[in-house]
Amino acid sequence: MNIHEYQGKEIFRKFNAPVPDGGVAFNGDEAQRIAEKLLAGGAGAVVVKAQIHAGGRGKAGGVKLVKSAAEAKQVASQLIGKILVTHQTGPEGKQVQKVLIEAAATKILKELYFAVLVDRPISRPTIIASTEGGMDIEAVAAKTPEKILKEPVDPALGLMPYQARKLAFALNIPATLTQQTVALMQGVYRAFAGTDASLVEINPLVIAEVGGEQKVMALDAKFNFDDNALYRQKDVLAMRDLNEEDPMEIEASKFNLNYIKLDGNIGCMVNGAGLAMATMDIIKHHGGSPANFLDVGGGATEEAVTAAFRIICTDKKVKGIFVNIFGGIMKCDVVAQGIIGAARTVHLDRPLVVRLEGTNVEKGKQLLKECGLAVIPADSMADAAQKIVAATSGR
Repeated sequence: MNIHEYQGKEIFRKFNAPVPDGGVAFNGDEAQRIAEKLLAGGAGAVVVKAQIHAGGRGKAGGVKLVKSAAEAKQVASQLIGKILVTHQTGPEGKQVQKVLIEAAATKILKELYFAVLVDRPISRPTIIASTEGGMDIEAVAAKTPEKILKEPVDPALGLMPYQARKLAFALNIPATLTQQTVALMQGVYRAFAGTDASLVEINPLVIAEVGGEQKVMALDAKFNFDDNALYRQKDVLAMRDLNEEDPMEIEASKFNLNYIKLDGNIGCMVNGAGLAMATMDIIKHHGGSPANFLDVGGGATEEAVTAAFRIICTDKKVKGIFVNIFGGIMKCDVVAQGIIGAARTVHLDRPLVVRLEGTNVEKGKQLLKECGLAVIPADSMADAAQKIVAATSGR
């Protein structure tokens, strides 16, 4: 699960990681009131930031610096309702429904990169930092990997002060700001651990002159969370913005289905993540293109299978469907009943190839054979992939 920047900064405040003053606005009048308060409090200017779940907002015109409350209202009114297209949204873009109004750091002395993530090869949280803040960190890693700093963290101890000091020295933080930087880094790590995040990213982390003194603060806040831990993170779950998520993915989550929309035209319904990946691979191998990743799980009910089928069929790009089930805990006859029920409900008008194997496979195949639907049976994954690719060619 992802959240907006303004929500990430709210979390930072709870864990004493400094961020600029600001607030979220849903219309121009709210933006004006927040800007007036910030300017009256001593801010020399304010920044208006479009709030969408995507990076690259600045390059797409979604971040504007303004010097008056009236200008903040005008810019916010222009952004709210606009479709913002960035390198992460795809060509369809995302609609801006709210903006963050915050005090601008007008005198930035240094821009850094700082993140906490799960390093899976070593099974530990790891700090990633760089002097190249404000840039695409993947590009930095590719072109100048020596500028990427890594510091593994013992999850039982958390980020220790000596580790944060080592990072601060490596980032060339002035000695007078070292303790402030250490406190921020430890606060960000506590936010990461305390919210069951899988990623916390600040780009840029800045040293800025504010009110005549230098301060270290987070100008950005990106959080990704472990969905499996949301049951114990009620405050985080309350931040979920369904308007930013694909409607089909939302529907899938109601039935505990793992669904990710892709760009192809062959819908896939599979049980097991590994088998789902193999299914997509074999479709590509035979010249097709998968329209989704959909794992119904090892013990899905007939209701969940029906929901999965219905979700696939709502995607207008899908020209055919490939069902690939290995029945272990999940029985093939249950899958067959779900397919039959769903196909009748949605009035299936696209080719359907089904490969069943495992528990109650003969019973499942018999149900499909006798249901009166135009089901194309397959004996193996390769056979099924060839048949669905052939059936969707030219459609």
